[in-house]
Amino acid sequence: MDEGRSTKDGRADGFTLLELMIVIVLILIIVSMATPMYDRAVHRAREAALRDDLFTMRQMIDQFTLDKQRPPQALEELVEAGYMRGGVPEDPMTRSRDTWRVDFEDVVVGTNQAIPGIVDVHSGSDEIASDGMTPYSSW
Repeated sequence: MDEGRSTKDGRADGFTLLELMIVIVLILIIVSMATPMYDRAVHRAREAALRDDLFTMRQMIDQFTLDKQRPPQALEELVEAGYMRGGVPEDPMTRSRDTWRVDFEDVVVGTNQAIPGIVDVHSGSDEIASDGMTPYSSW
């Protein structure tokens, strides 16, 4: 009859507390090294999403201005006119759709005719980008 595995001296096979502690410490060291890399990757992805959203919205502002012969008065006007089908995107840095900062200027649409409206858009975040110098609101 086999009453479980045992060594020659009658002790059961298994891991000692010291061996388990060493494995746990090694796992904790690996996790502590991986977490900052994961955080940086998430931050870079949010920056890439911000660049893409700004590029797209600026193109849509320019296209609206050319098509309608006047600049948009609000970002929601781009949505209503069908230029941004999914709605105003969420600012990846503030995680809100309402924090976008817009620049209003007079846009020349004809001879001696200028109409005020949105000419540019920026993030509503005052945080500094990963380059360490530039705030996202200046992108």
